[in-house]
Amino acid sequence: MQGVKVQRRFMVVAALLMVGFAVSAHAGALDGLFKKSPAEAAKEAGVVETADAVKIPLKTLDSGKALFLQIESEGRLYYYFALKSKDGKYHASLDACDVCYRMNRGYRQEGDYLVCNNCNQKFVAVKLGEAKGGCNPHSLQHAIEGQYLVVRKADILAGKDYFQRKRS
Repeated sequence: MQGVKVQRRFMVVAALLMVGFAVSAHAGALDGLFKKSPAEAAKEAGVVETADAVKIPLKTLDSGKALFLQIESEGRLYYYFALKSKDGKYHASLDACDVCYRMNRGYRQEGDYLVCNNCNQKFVAVKLGEAKGGCNPHSLQHAIEGQYLVVRKADILAGKDYFQRKRS
């Protein structure tokens, strides 16, 4: 009889954990565990690469969520991101900064802030591109062409010194 009670308790706890996991996954709480690779994110977002530019659909950025991407050139990966800040402006930056780039950890987004994954310094998205130096995301030149935010590959590749080694 004691074994049956223990088994029932175990089943109840297991069921509650499964429901909690499902609710958390639905609410986005587990996004970090199931993060898409930059290549998957680009494909899903409809990013178009040409010989000299990357074109990111503006509608992909309308949510305010940063789109983290990468390109490869001569065996080196270059990381960058684009987003639309809450003031309605579009931004593009290398996923690296002047201070912590040697740690090769980039940024993450927390609401309206980009946070350095190395030192946890926070930067409000509406200020991207305004502040220079320090641990700010290194801004990229970009243009709006039709329904796309366009970043020239040459501008991304000019940041080669920020990406000396592959990310782990």
